[in-house]
Amino acid sequence: MTEVTATYNFTDRTLLDRDGEKIGKVDELYVDREGGRPEWALVHSGLFGMRKTFVPLRGASPDGEDVRLPIEKAQVKDAPHIDPDGQLSDAEERQLFEHYGVPYTDAGSTTAKGAPRTGRTGAGRDDDRRFERTGKDRGTVGRDTSGPNTDEAMTRSEEEMHVGKERVESGHARLRKYVVTEQVNQTVPVKREEVRIEREPITDANVDRATDGPAISEEQHDVVLHEERPVVEKKVVPKERVRLETDTVTEDRDVSGEVRKERIEGDVEGDAGKRGKRGTR
Repeated sequence: MTEVTATYNFTDRTLLDRDGEKIGKVDELYVDREGGRPEWALVHSGLFGMRKTFVPLRGASPDGEDVRLPIEKAQVKDAPHIDPDGQLSDAEERQLFEHYGVPYTDAGSTTAKGAPRTGRTGAGRDDDRRFERTGKDRGTVGRDTSGPNTDEAMTRSEEEMHVGKERVESGHARLRKYVVTEQVNQTVPVKREEVRIEREPITDANVDRATDGPAISEEQHDVVLHEERPVVEKKVVPKERVRLETDTVTEDRDVSGEVRKERIEGDVEGDAGKRGKRGTR
């Protein structure tokens, strides 16, 4: 079985136990400060991946895209809780060694392939911490207690509301023609003939016509009278052309919505908090 080396890329690899069961995904690596070899992996484990556990990389070997370890998943589940504060002290490492049954000597670690570390210094000093994190987390001030440690700062984000426009159908307009009947009144002048009796005296000018005929007789004259009557005639006359057209008008509308914003608040506890200030952004 080929063991992994110091140059093997553990980033985001999934660790498997010796039976192929998933242990968790590698979050951080802890390497020997002198040799630079990967000794421990900090992995996310548990039902929702919220628990961080140290796992020894002794005997690790590639398994496709994953890494297989010669330990049982139950060992990882029952591993002692050690705060991932950036480096592992000898005491913390010894506790982990005993749990996983890995040999431990004062001469150095045997979890990684290579020469052990020598030249121990006094306990409690920085040199007593033989293993440290890799990557950008080294040297950060503080740590992320809510999840994977990222860097020395938080990112504050907020939602921004962007209002766009879309063209949608808002209704229908129809042009319909129908027939109505209305009463039209119009005054029309009409003429009619009327009879009037006209009398004229007998004169030399009309005496001959007046004495033409019997001296005494009966006689009847008829006159035909005429008049004008209104006559109604209807015809269809085109009056206008009607069509539908659209006009575009512009109006202002107020749009409102809820956006979420993150706030970051700093708080200092202890005596330093009495002198410091608390700020919110």
